[in-house]
Amino acid sequence: MARFNYLELPSTDVAAAKAFYAAAFGWTFADFGPSYAATTSGDTDVGVQGDATERTAAVLPVVQVDDLDATLAAVRSAGGVVTRAIFAFPGGRRFHFRDPDGHELAAMQPSAA
Repeated sequence: MARFNYLELPSTDVAAAKAFYAAAFGWTFADFGPSYAATTSGDTDVGVQGDATERTAAVLPVVQVDDLDATLAAVRSAGGVVTRAIFAFPGGRRFHFRDPDGHELAAMQPSAA
């Protein structure tokens, strides 16, 4: 069953974002390079994207799926527009798309354990 499992926040200052969420909610982050950090609670996690070339214009909800290629076909068939083709990242693969209302989301499939 597909479910939201991740929320990616665009940021102009990853360190400041990490400090805010640590102070406000007690969240801890793992760094994935100089411009990306994420909580790793195992539930719904939050990523902070600081790379200006990778940042989305708004918050990016990420849906975890069992079969990324089948989901890509289903999104296209349902009228979604792919905005970023499938790519690998630490932990799996994903693609970005816009729904018919123009909201950008991502679908991801985790790497096999």
